[in-house]
Amino acid sequence: MLTLDPLVQASQPDIPMTFPRRRTRPVPVGDVTIGGDQPVVVQSMINEDTLDVAGSVRAIQRLHQMGCEIVRVTVPSLAHAHAVAEIRQQLQKQYKDVPLVADVHHNGMKIALEVAKHVHKVRINPGLYVFEKPKENRTEYTQAEFDEIAEKIRETLAPLVISLREQGKAMRIGVNHGSLSERMLFTYGDTPEGMVESALEFIRICESLDFRNIVISLKASRVPVMLAANRLMVKRMDELGMDYPLHLGVTEAGDGEYGRIKSTTGIGTLLAEGIGDTIRVSLTEAPEKEIPVCYGILQALGLRRTMVEYVACPSCGRTLFNLEEVLHKVRAATSHLTGLNIAVMGCIVNGPGEMADADYGYVGKTPGMISLYRGREEIKKVPEQDGVAELINLIKADGRWVEPHTKGDE
Repeated sequence: MLTLDPLVQASQPDIPMTFPRRRTRPVPVGDVTIGGDQPVVVQSMINEDTLDVAGSVRAIQRLHQMGCEIVRVTVPSLAHAHAVAEIRQQLQKQYKDVPLVADVHHNGMKIALEVAKHVHKVRINPGLYVFEKPKENRTEYTQAEFDEIAEKIRETLAPLVISLREQGKAMRIGVNHGSLSERMLFTYGDTPEGMVESALEFIRICESLDFRNIVISLKASRVPVMLAANRLMVKRMDELGMDYPLHLGVTEAGDGEYGRIKSTTGIGTLLAEGIGDTIRVSLTEAPEKEIPVCYGILQALGLRRTMVEYVACPSCGRTLFNLEEVLHKVRAATSHLTGLNIAVMGCIVNGPGEMADADYGYVGKTPGMISLYRGREEIKKVPEQDGVAELINLIKADGRWVEPHTKGDE
């Protein structure tokens, strides 16, 4: 049986090179839209206590200026809900009307109703929105008990749904694997199915009240659970004729390299399957550290271009210069040229072929000499010490150079 080389396969018309996204309904959140034909939206959440109005305003502004398009704040009490009103007023006065999401948890109806007046979206957790007091020695839920709690949920959720519907605002139904209600745990177990059914129960209440500005999230700290839950959610929504956008994230991913790997594995896998409309990387670090990871995931998949794409070989015995040092110099000089692909390759053996998709190439030619490329075409040979400057001159000659932005330009 003849098997095509992967590069040849990729060029065949019936093998897609992009990731067609699942078709979802557009859900407006302030001046940003999640779903529809819009790019995948980047979100994060501030760490500041929402009662600290000035600190919260500064934190939201910092995130937004970094490219965070929607910012979430925690609202554990009515006092916090009132503080959010002041936060938004200060943002509008000092900066701009950043799309805000209020995070509401335990027995949150009164809090949610108040904060819904002041934000663009309210996030609720089905496992916590109506507290179900655990019953000692319980072995099952009777249908009567199940229905009684379901009705209580409806009574508690309906006022919020109606408020959001009348204001033209949005809701995120955010299910967490670690906080499923006791009723769902007894009925479905600690499973992705329990997460999906928890979300569907709240979706059906919203739909019965003619409210569909809904975003769904199903998060877990374990990547396999997060993947399974989101895939099952898509399957069930397809069966039910639902088209709600999905918010992706691996909750409590931790910090450092492994936290980034977990988040990238979970979020990136689903995006590559066409699933997902907005993302948040949850790191146990300053929120500002999350945004580059989000954009890195989206850029790597070709879903958004927010930075220069660098192609660089891993170095080997053929490398004719200090590849790591040169890559650093090239990046420092060109990282502001959003949208360009720039290759830095150590030798002529693989360089031109492996950088075929790059706009410009910097390739080791012979000891002490560099070849500069425009696409696949070799343009000139220059001494290594002039390589970065001559690369900049080539980009300038093509009219693709812009001067770096500095704080003094603001």
